[in-house]
Amino acid sequence: MKSFTGIPVSHGVTIGTAFVLGAEEFRIPARCQGSPEERDLVELEVGRFHTAVDAVADQIAADEAKVKARVGDSVGAIFAAHAQMVQDPKFHREVEESIRDKHFSPEYATTSVLRRLATEFRSMESAYLAERADDLLDLERRVLRELLGTRHEEIASLKEPVVVLAHNLTPSETAGLPREHVLGFATEIGGRTSHTAILAGALELPAVVGVGSFLQHVGGGETVIIDGNEGKILIDPDPDVVESYQNSRERLQTVARRLDALRDVDAQTKDGTRIQIRGNIEFPHEAQHCRDLGADGIGLYRTEFLYLAQDDPPTEEDHFAAYSRVLEAANGNPVVIRTLDLGADKVGGAATHLRAEHVNPDLGLRSIRLSLGDVDLFKVQLRAILRAAALGDVRVMFPLISSLAELRQARVILRDVCEELEDEGVAFRGDLPVGIMVEVPSVAVLAEDFAPEVDFFSIGTNDLIQYTLAVDRADPSVAKYYNSADPAILKMILNVVEVGRRTDTPVSLCGQMSSDLKFLPLLIGMGLRTFSVTPQVIPEVKEVLRHTSLGDAERIFRHTRGLDLARNIESYLRGELFKLCPELVN
Repeated sequence: MKSFTGIPVSHGVTIGTAFVLGAEEFRIPARCQGSPEERDLVELEVGRFHTAVDAVADQIAADEAKVKARVGDSVGAIFAAHAQMVQDPKFHREVEESIRDKHFSPEYATTSVLRRLATEFRSMESAYLAERADDLLDLERRVLRELLGTRHEEIASLKEPVVVLAHNLTPSETAGLPREHVLGFATEIGGRTSHTAILAGALELPAVVGVGSFLQHVGGGETVIIDGNEGKILIDPDPDVVESYQNSRERLQTVARRLDALRDVDAQTKDGTRIQIRGNIEFPHEAQHCRDLGADGIGLYRTEFLYLAQDDPPTEEDHFAAYSRVLEAANGNPVVIRTLDLGADKVGGAATHLRAEHVNPDLGLRSIRLSLGDVDLFKVQLRAILRAAALGDVRVMFPLISSLAELRQARVILRDVCEELEDEGVAFRGDLPVGIMVEVPSVAVLAEDFAPEVDFFSIGTNDLIQYTLAVDRADPSVAKYYNSADPAILKMILNVVEVGRRTDTPVSLCGQMSSDLKFLPLLIGMGLRTFSVTPQVIPEVKEVLRHTSLGDAERIFRHTRGLDLARNIESYLRGELFKLCPELVN
C-alpha cells in the first residue's frame, strides 16, 4: 500500500479502479480473463507477454540502428541499455510469476513490476540509476502499447466506474468528466480554491489536488481510495484498510440520510433567526439540485463555463436559454448571475482566444477587465441577463471590481444595453439589482465609498485571500499560507459587513469559506445572514445552524478577536464545531 497526502477539495470517500490520465491514457485490465484453474488460458497470457516483449526488442534494435546511422554509435548505444532491460531475465521472471501465481493480466503485471523497479532506482543515491527510472517507464509504455494494441482508451469513452488520477485537470476537462463512470479524482498539482476544485464540489466528486509527484507510483488498474475529507490517496490499499473505509463511508451515508430530512426545513439558528442559504452553481442543471436540497435560490451562478464547454463563443440565445432554465428551477427565488469571470486557471473552449499570456495571469487581463476590454462580448451577455430578468428575480453581479471607475464603466455599458433593447422592442427588466464581488482588498477597504453605487455586496473569499495574503490559490507549494482564518481576512470581512449594516446594503458571502462548516458560527457572529454555498453542503449547513444560537455565534466571534494567529483561530473554530455537531467533524 502506498499513501499520499494532498489538499482535500471535495468531501466524500470513494474506492475504485485507477484510471491514469496521461498522454497514453491506457486502460489496463487488472486480471487475466481465465480463472487460476484454466492453466491453458494463463499460459496464453504469458505467451502474449513474451510476444509483446519480442516486438519491443525488435523496435529498440531498429531505433538503435536508425540513430547510429544518423548521429553516430555513441548516442545509438543508449538503446543498447534499453534492449538489455527488455530482455532482462529477472524482469521476465517477475512478470511471469505475477501472471501465474497472482493471476494478474500481463498488462497489469508489466506496469506493476516496472514501476516498482523505477521507484527503487529513484530511491538510490546513484544519479545514473535515478535516470534509468525514466528508461523503465519508457519501456513500460512500449510494452503496454504492444499488449493493448489500439485498446488504449479516451476518458470520454469509459464504460465502467474508475478513479481518475492525473497530473492536472483543467476546468473544461473536469466539466467533461463522465459523471456516471468517474467516482472521484486526484491530481498532482492544483489548489484548494482553483476552479477545478470548485467544479469537483459542484459535480459532487470526492477529490484531492496538489498531491505532488505520485503518478510514477501507480499503474492503471490498481485499487485506489480517495479520501476527500482528509486529503489522502491510498494506492493498492491493504484489505483491512479497505474494510475500514467502507465502514466509515456507510456511517457517513447514514448521517447524510438523516440530514436529507432537512431539505424542507427553513435554514435558521437554534433560537429562530432566519438565515438565507443559497447555492453556488456552474451549470444550469444544478439549480434544480439546489431547490431539491432546500436552497433559498442561487447566490452565485458562475457563467464562464458557457465559454469553456464549446469551441465557439456562446450566443445571446445560448446565454438566455441557460439563464431561463436556472430561473425556472429557482421557482421565484433570487438568482444572482455573475458576469464572465475568466481567471488564470480557466482557459479552454471558446475562452482560449480571450486571454493573452501574462507573467502573472492572476494580475493580468481577467474577469471584469476582460469584459470592459471587449465591450461587444460583454454586451452579448448583458442583453441575455436583462432579458432573463423579465422572467424572474434576477440580479447581476460584476466580478473582480477594484475601483469605482470600473464599476461606473460597467454600469454605463449596462445602461447602453438597456437603451438598445428598448429601441428594438425586446422585453427586458432594466431596474434589476446590481452588485459587485468584494474580492480585491481595495474594495474591502473602501466599501463605504462603493456602497452608495451598488445594490448589494457579495464577498468572494477565494480571491480576497489570494490577493490579501499574496498566495497563488492554485499553487500547492504555498498552500500553507492560504488561510481563511487569517486575522487580516476576518478583519476585511467584518469591515464590509459593518459598512453594509450602516448603509443598509445587503451583504452575502459566496466564497469557499462559506461552505467550510467551522466558519459558519463565526460569520453569523460577525453579522452575516446570507450565504451562498456548494450545493452538497446545504443539509450540513442547516444542521450546524439548528445547533447554533446567536449567543453561541457572538461568543465565538468575540473569542476569535483575541487570537492573533490563523492556526489558533482555525483550531478554536474546529473545536467549537465539534461541540455543536460532533458527527460533522472529520
